[in-house]
Amino acid sequence: MTDQYAVIGNPIAHSKSPAIHAAFAAQTGEPIEYGRILGDPDDFAGDVRHFVAEGGRGLNVTVPFKTAAFELLDDLSEQAQAAGAVNTLIVRDGGLLRGDNTDGVGLLRDLTENHGFTLAGKRVLLLGAGGAARGVLRPLLEAGPAELLIANRTARKAEALAAQFSHLDASATTSAPGNTLRRAAYGDDRQPRTSSTAALSTETGQRPDQSLGACQKTHSVAGRGLDGIAGQRFDLIINATSTGLDDQVPAIPNDCLARGGWVYDLLYADEPTPFCRWGQARDAARVLDGLGMLVEQAAESFWLWRGLRPQTAPVIARLRGG
Repeated sequence: MTDQYAVIGNPIAHSKSPAIHAAFAAQTGEPIEYGRILGDPDDFAGDVRHFVAEGGRGLNVTVPFKTAAFELLDDLSEQAQAAGAVNTLIVRDGGLLRGDNTDGVGLLRDLTENHGFTLAGKRVLLLGAGGAARGVLRPLLEAGPAELLIANRTARKAEALAAQFSHLDASATTSAPGNTLRRAAYGDDRQPRTSSTAALSTETGQRPDQSLGACQKTHSVAGRGLDGIAGQRFDLIINATSTGLDDQVPAIPNDCLARGGWVYDLLYADEPTPFCRWGQARDAARVLDGLGMLVEQAAESFWLWRGLRPQTAPVIARLRGG
């Protein structure tokens, strides 16, 4: 029997999710079909009910429905509660609907596993205080940067977001090695099955996420306006704003990237985004867009649905035309 999954959004025709999950299904041999649903802005709940009534097993949720999904569901993961948004909907036996958010763990996997960036002890600047920033903030903090500064055009929004997540600063407790991403995303220690091409290491016996180490302590998290970061330097700057859609970049100082610093844009495109071009012009050591995050968050959704985590590297390479 083939199980039905889909991504719901508006617009949705551009979504790469069907291609990503088709690749995951082919790689793992899982019997799934994955489509697109053009959601009704006035009846998101009705679209979900119809999908479930037709036998659907899970949905990815994208713009503009992530908040609507959060408000619709009563059973929410810790990460979904922290993000205030749902990007993954799981249909449990009996029709119970559970909401999760895999955006933050997707970003963390792309940064740390795919590209080898170490967040512990680094100074991080997160641009934006909207839903995209909220969705990635908890996993970022639990990775233990020395400082995480949220900067936004409206300072009070950044300050409020920092205050909401201040419990994850230096007072946070550490977790057992290897559980950082799993706890950040799901609040438990469930172990994924792996595909035959992503099996446990016979030398180390590690799960795929165990190399990431223990949950660290962030020394400080703060929020301020974009005009409040002058004179500071950051090892990693993450753009979680939508300015790139208008071919713009946030109004930040030209010299706020530290020597050897990295730039990451949550947006992705076939050509470098405006923020990626900003990083290139300032000699960033690495300039990354959000395509890897897209694939990694999809892999986490796939794991939530199927209990099996696919390999992401070949899918990312295929989408980049490699």
